[in-house]
Amino acid sequence: MPYRNEEASSKPTNRGGRPRDNQREAVILDAVNSLLSERGYEGITFEEVARRAGAAKATLYRRWKTKSDMVVAALKAGPARRDGPCAIDTGSLRGDLFALCQRLVTSMQSAGGQTALLLLQAGLDDPVLCEEIERTLGPTGSRLPQSVIDAAVSRGELPPDTDPFAFEEVAGSVLLLRQLNGLLIDDRYLESLVDFILVPALRSTPAGQQLPAGIFSGHPAHRPD
Repeated sequence: MPYRNEEASSKPTNRGGRPRDNQREAVILDAVNSLLSERGYEGITFEEVARRAGAAKATLYRRWKTKSDMVVAALKAGPARRDGPCAIDTGSLRGDLFALCQRLVTSMQSAGGQTALLLLQAGLDDPVLCEEIERTLGPTGSRLPQSVIDAAVSRGELPPDTDPFAFEEVAGSVLLLRQLNGLLIDDRYLESLVDFILVPALRSTPAGQQLPAGIFSGHPAHRPD
């Protein structure tokens, strides 16, 4: 057996490079979130974020390759931050839909209605960003994960080939509208939305018929110019 130098092996490896400054990154991400609420996704640039955060553009580019990467990181650190598990799996369709609606309401209220509107608008215009947000942050509540549909089908709560159209067209739209107008969104309202609108609509998906893409599906059809 070859001789092993324990003392040498216990020394930390010097990987080189500049260590990440977490406090500096927090300042940058705060600047991104402020710009998002003020100007929307289109109003965010590396130049403006660097100016507002008092950082060099090179610092930003070392951390994030694209604007969407930077925005997703800012959302994850702020408005969309979640300390619990990302997956939605309560054991019932009703519970899953309620949890999704709760998650979307929490994100909208923590981000502020205007930020939520601007972010959702960016998702409508940029399917890549929309997919990245759902992939990186976990289900936001604006879309119906296929895993939720599959679980409900396996439990016999939904018919095979259920289309997510009803949820992705209705849930985010009505919750955002109520948030922007200062209307009450409590558990009783969410339960009513789930029990009397979302569950019946999903169960009535016509067999063998492809429905339009919902507004928050990530790929809604736009009117021709």
